[in-house]
Amino acid sequence: MRILCVNDDGIHATGLAVLEKIARTFSDDVWVIAPEQEHSGASRALTLTAPVRVRKAGPKRYAVLGTPTDCVLLGVEHLIEDGPPDLVLSGVNRGQNIAEDVTFSGTIAGAMQGMQLGIPAIALSQARGFRGEEAPIPWETAETYGPGVVGKLLEHGWPKDVLMNVNFPDLPPEDVKAVEVTAQGQRDQHIIYADKRTDPRGGTYFWFGFRGKLSNPPEGTDLRAIYEGRIAVTPLHVDLTHAPTIASLKGVLGGAPPKAKAE
Repeated sequence: MRILCVNDDGIHATGLAVLEKIARTFSDDVWVIAPEQEHSGASRALTLTAPVRVRKAGPKRYAVLGTPTDCVLLGVEHLIEDGPPDLVLSGVNRGQNIAEDVTFSGTIAGAMQGMQLGIPAIALSQARGFRGEEAPIPWETAETYGPGVVGKLLEHGWPKDVLMNVNFPDLPPEDVKAVEVTAQGQRDQHIIYADKRTDPRGGTYFWFGFRGKLSNPPEGTDLRAIYEGRIAVTPLHVDLTHAPTIASLKGVLGGAPPKAKAE
């Protein structure tokens, strides 16, 4: 099995080293192609207005001056020798990718690009911050349970238009309660904010961050699972169509295009 490892935290990220360890439990043919710099929050950004440069960082290892999507495209089309990978693993992200996080996550984007190229893909993220900002990130949790979860997923398989999103709770391995297949949740409050600051020359700038406020999500969601110390496994796909709204709109729009009402 040939495996491509990608992330959005950059080529030197601790989570990428954890991901490589997970990958090597399945194969010795592991390729690491990751951004030279961090691209958290980049979503599915594709570099179109600048050249994308690649640095060889070791055997089967490349650093790309681009986004996670760039990395997967370059890996599959140019960098990986002897054919495309059989599996794309993205992560392990420094922080959870649950609920609406998945819409701007570069980690999810790396897996999504693999999926769109017809390659089975899994995104993995290690939750943090639930035990306080000073608590160390429990990377050993992803390292301990990652191989088992990935192995079960590969054994079972999933549709070609789906990627798997795996989140590990912010707990040491011995405190993880269970694994749960979940739906993508939705927070009941907006947690992103912009902090207004002043630089030494008196200029104004802004720094985006996250408020650590918990929602009250329903059972069966990725949010609830992570809040309660379970590993969340969520199947995701690209189709964002809201079917119930299609049905209701068909009674309003359809047939001849409507014209503006006369004054």
